[in-house]
Amino acid sequence: MRKLLNEELDRLDVDDFREAIKIPVVVILDNVRSMNNTGSIFRTSDAFRISSIALCGITATPPHKEIHKTALGATDTVDWSYFGQTLEAIAYYRDSGHIICAVEQAEGSIMLEDLQIDSDAKYALVFGHEVRGVDQSVVDACDHCIEIPQYGTKHSLNISVSAGIVLWEYFMKFNGLIR
Repeated sequence: MRKLLNEELDRLDVDDFREAIKIPVVVILDNVRSMNNTGSIFRTSDAFRISSIALCGITATPPHKEIHKTALGATDTVDWSYFGQTLEAIAYYRDSGHIICAVEQAEGSIMLEDLQIDSDAKYALVFGHEVRGVDQSVVDACDHCIEIPQYGTKHSLNISVSAGIVLWEYFMKFNGLIR
């Protein structure tokens, strides 16, 4: 077995990426304080061709060297916008026809493995602050909460890990690879 060289990976260039069909999912970052997490989510969003990212509140915006460190150029490919308040982003995407889902542990949440998605619908997924999670007022404004099952002693995952898990699940379901 031989590790592939970068030029063998058949990756899209920036222009081809912009023209490529995207998964109809928007990532909303609710007051994410770590620029490394923000950059990582840009990179994951690029990998799964997520349509865009909404950066809200204290979440830093590109260009910034700390975001670039983990995004590795994904801020040039993934569309993004900034909202002063997360509730503004939710209102904007709801008006655009998106189903709004917080990724949070909550009463009545849908376990990720039980999630059924409509491949004709558009979704906005809200990921929250590293310590406080998704703000309760934001949870209240969402249509659903999605929970990642966890079986160890800890009760949370790093936000960039959570985003990777949930975006992979959406990617697989939108592409009909799992149901």
